[in-house]
Amino acid sequence: MAHPPAARQRIAILASGSGTNAQRLIAHFHGHPRAEVALVGCDKPQAPVVQRAWDAGVPTYLFNGAQLKDGTVLRELQGQRIGLVVLAGFLRLVPAEMVRAFPDRIVNIHPALLPKYGGRGLYGEHVHRAVLAAGEAESGITIHLVNERYDEGRHLFQARCPVLPGDTPATLAARIHELEHRHYPDVVERLVNGG
Repeated sequence: MAHPPAARQRIAILASGSGTNAQRLIAHFHGHPRAEVALVGCDKPQAPVVQRAWDAGVPTYLFNGAQLKDGTVLRELQGQRIGLVVLAGFLRLVPAEMVRAFPDRIVNIHPALLPKYGGRGLYGEHVHRAVLAAGEAESGITIHLVNERYDEGRHLFQARCPVLPGDTPATLAARIHELEHRHYPDVVERLVNGG
């Protein structure tokens, strides 16, 4: 007797910004046999990620900081039967209640080689400015599980790139974005596959 096909795992992406990583993830899992991006949640209604999700036919869910803290967002994710939460440029701290509800099922990408240049206030261009000011020879990305503190969860993957003479925050950011776009979908895929 044939078994019914297993349900595809439902992924929610939480984002606050332009959404290029979200767009790559949506494309990666479009038509995927084991998972789908079922929802894009955003705390900034004017963020370009909302339009990117709309263009890709992925439902969006807009919320504010109070709704994140009071459990409204968690209830929405649970109601949508989300199995994996992927942060892609999401700038808020995930509440402990949500971390407990999705044990080892919330993943984040950070534009530096953690544990350096992580923590509250270190995101986006702020990270690249700090790396350049310190005279680092290299930077990169860290993909990690999320816990109750900014950028302190268990590392899943790191990739490195050189910091070049004459780099600006923008030129360094461009190389970091290439690493993000190349590696984040693959690491999320490993989580989907139980790795």
